[in-house]
Amino acid sequence: DRRRKPARLDARLFTRPFAHYEGAMQLIGMLDSPYVRRVAVAMLTARTPFEHKPISLFRHIDAFSALSPMLKAPSLILDGEALVDSSVILECLGARFPSVAALRPRSLPAYRALGAALTVMEKAVQIHYERALRSEGERSESWRARVTAQLGAALAALEATAPDAFYDDAIGHADIAAVCALGFVQGTI
Repeated sequence: DRRRKPARLDARLFTRPFAHYEGAMQLIGMLDSPYVRRVAVAMLTARTPFEHKPISLFRHIDAFSALSPMLKAPSLILDGEALVDSSVILECLGARFPSVAALRPRSLPAYRALGAALTVMEKAVQIHYERALRSEGERSESWRARVTAQLGAALAALEATAPDAFYDDAIGHADIAAVCALGFVQGTI
């Protein structure tokens, strides 16, 4: 009985997928962030030229701030300046590239799933940072309980919207966000 192993994204796929494209946009941030991964997967799915720069907000703060002074991942260097926030980045790219615009949700269930997936990402990241960056004496049990309950509600909402296939007729932002959110939860929480 051969069981299929779950697919894993190979970070080498993102490092220089369109390096031959002169003037390619640069996606700044580490792929362990569900937000950076969301933008990278959407850009790859839409075949949008970019170069990934795996610069850590924690280990390479000077290099990151030189490219994106707000120190927010993901950052997309576009026309020589940083654009931040995965939703803003994808909306801007959708205005510039029809292939990215085609990933936008087209149904109410897909929008609901996208909202739930983004909430899963947000709450999982908050839990991760609470654990990783605060000492045990600094942690707030009431905060952790609240965020954990929000994460549980968001996961339940995402599960309730889960279809048998794609949320719309083809892969889109809702599908990508759901996979990136669940991957982060599985690998981190």
